[in-house]
This record gives sequence, C-alpha cells and structure tokens, in this order.
Amino acid sequence: MAKSGNVPASSGGGFAELRSRLLFVLLAIVVYRIGAHVPVPGIDSGQLAVLFNANGGTILGMFNMFSGGALERMSVFALGIMPYISASIIMQLMTVVSPSLEQLKKEGEAGRRKITQYTRYATLVLAVIQAVGMSVGLVGGGAAQGSATFYLITVSTFVAGAMFLMWLGEQVTEKGIGNGISLIIFAGIVASLPQIISNASTAANNGNSSVNGALSLLGMGLLALITVAFVVFIERGQRRIKVTYPRRQVGNKMYAGQNSYLPMKVNMAGVIPAIFAQSILLFMGSVAQWLSNSNRFHWMNTVSEALKPGATLYVLLFTAAVVFFCFFYTALVFNPKDVADNLKKSGAFLPGIRPGEQTARYVDKVMTRLTLFGAAYIAFVSLLPQLLAALTGVSVQLGGTSVLIVVVVVMDFMSQVQAQLMSNQYESVMKKANLKGH
Repeated sequence: MAKSGNVPASSGGGFAELRSRLLFVLLAIVVYRIGAHVPVPGIDSGQLAVLFNANGGTILGMFNMFSGGALERMSVFALGIMPYISASIIMQLMTVVSPSLEQLKKEGEAGRRKITQYTRYATLVLAVIQAVGMSVGLVGGGAAQGSATFYLITVSTFVAGAMFLMWLGEQVTEKGIGNGISLIIFAGIVASLPQIISNASTAANNGNSSVNGALSLLGMGLLALITVAFVVFIERGQRRIKVTYPRRQVGNKMYAGQNSYLPMKVNMAGVIPAIFAQSILLFMGSVAQWLSNSNRFHWMNTVSEALKPGATLYVLLFTAAVVFFCFFYTALVFNPKDVADNLKKSGAFLPGIRPGEQTARYVDKVMTRLTLFGAAYIAFVSLLPQLLAALTGVSVQLGGTSVLIVVVVVMDFMSQVQAQLMSNQYESVMKKANLKGH
C-alpha cells in the first residue's frame, strides 16, 4: 500500500508541470485572439469591407487566413506572424550564401543565438516596410485619411503588434509546448473554421434541397477526414536506411557490431514549399488584377484570370513551383555529404556501399526519390479543394495549404506532449528506484 501511494505523488509533480505548460499555451492563444479583434483607430470599417471584397482571391486572402481575420479587421495584429516567418526563411537562405553566417550556424548555441538576434532585426525591418505599405494602401483605397498622425499611429501599431507576436511565439516555445510560431498560425487558421463551415453549408444548400445539401456536407466532411488521415500517414512515413557499426574492442573485451537505421522523412521540406508557391502565384495574380484597373494595362485582366486559383495555368505553375521549392528547401536543410562524412567518422557504413563518396551519392539518390514523391503529395493536397470545387461546383475557402499546416502542427504538438509525459514517467521511475536503494 505504501508503494502504490507514492506513485500519484511523484507523477503528480510531473503532470503539474505539463498542466502549467498547457495553460501557458492556452493563455497565449487567448491573448492573440483578443488582440486580433482590437482595431487600429482612424480606419473606416465600411470602406475597409468594400476594399477587401474588391480584392477577394488575392494574396490578401491568404494573409488574412493566417492572421485569423486580423488583417480583414485591421487590428493591432494585422501583420500577423508573416514578417517573422519571412525573416526566418531569409536567414536560412543567407546561411547558405554567406560564409560568416554559415560559420555562426556551426558554432552551437552561441551561434544560434546570434542568428536569432539577426532574425529579430530583419523582422523589424520587414514589419516596418509592410506596415508602411499597408497604411499607404488603406489611404489609397479610401479607408483612411492620409494625415501624418494616422501614418505614425498606424505604422507604430502594426509594427508593435508584429514584434509582440514574435515575442509571444518565442515565449510559447520556451515555456509552453510545441513551436510557438506554428501554434499562432494554427490558432489563426482554426479561428476561421466556423465561418468557413457556415459558408460551405450555405453554398451546398444554395439551389439544392435540404437532403441534397446535407449529403453534400456529409460527403465533404468524410473527404476531409480521409484527407487528414492521408496527410498523417505521409507525414509519419520514413525511409529507413540500414547502418552497420563494426566490431570494436575496448580493453580486453570485444563488442559485436551493431545495426541502426538512418531515418529519412518522405516530406523533408514540410509546408514551406506550398506557402512559397501559393504566395508567389497569388502575389503575381494580385499585381495583375491591380494593374488591370488601369486603361494602359487592361490586357492584364487576361493574366489575372489565368492566375486565379483553380485555373489550368495556376495549377500547372503551382505544381512546378512546389516541386522546385521542395528540392530547393530540402537541399538547404539536408546535406548528403555531411551525412556520409559523419558516418565515416564514427566508423559506420551502409551494407554493400563504400564509405565516403559512394555513400553520399546513394543517400542523395534516395533523398531525390523521396523529395519527388513528397512534392507530388504536397501539390495534390494543396490543390485538392480547388479540384473538388471544379468537379462539384461547391467552393471551400479552406485551402489545402491550411489543412497541411493544421495537421502538421497538431502532430508536432501531440508528439511534444507525449515526450513530456514520457519524461515525467522516467523521472517517477528514477525517484522510486532511489527510494528502494535507501
């Protein structure tokens, strides 16, 4: 009885830490959602709604989705976390181009802190540029008066909101569970789900009987579950390459060789290629749409129509862009030569393949095949809502990229929670073992 009574006490302390981390994440999301509804002063809400309706389907729609509607309301968090994401991606690219940044990356924790500091400075610069551009756009669209006071207040508010979200995301990563930036994007997308479901229900019932509308919604819900299961299956997929460690002698003892595995994910690039491809194409379509309003560039209306989501040219360009960014981003985060060198230094080898150059070529060959399959998977899931809209005529505002982000973030969050639980159980076992020793 005494032994069983020790278990809740020891595990309760671990669960208390997990509970405090979860509460911190929940509090951060609540703060983010409250800030997304606090409007910036001096903006005409009616004219703002007209401005957004006139630019429907452009890159503003994607940014509005990621910000959870904060951009559409022009709240203090209108810029969202996109300046920080853009700065992080730029710094990742710069670590490959710049030898000094590449050296910093290899210096361990001190180098990572320095790169994080540079990322924050880049976030501030991008936030200022985007805030100025957004303020000018509001004045040009008739949603605000272009006074010096308005520019000062609006730019300062937008920049402060973006920097606060960056700080909040870092705090969630440190004191909560999971990646804070990903959780903020997740919260913004999920906050838009009720409105998306309502719009889908209205579109399904429009011109149909209640029975047909209910069947359409049921079919869409079933397809959504199948899509989520497919995403989870692929994201957990790995290609495990067998690695053999030779026999070694320590003192007078001979230890037998051991076998291990080098896990390689099917989707090494994550959702970055889909975000990049969608951002570039929507930006091109937005520019074409804005220029078509001028008499000089009225022919851009044809380009704008061809670059709308669901159009044939859009699908082809999106697929090509996803394939390119998948290979490009995978090459940034995974270097087969480094893997081969590390295996050679530790004395390990792949069965049937010589260490060094041949190992690097083999790993690169496997990674190329996996990346090609992963690119096809990302393009298919991202374009699935548009393909369904073309076949059924029912438009769904939630894009495949958003589905990918939500599922990947939830999977990462659950794995972090499981790791925390396993750590607590391990500490509990160690405490009980120490008590037995006494």
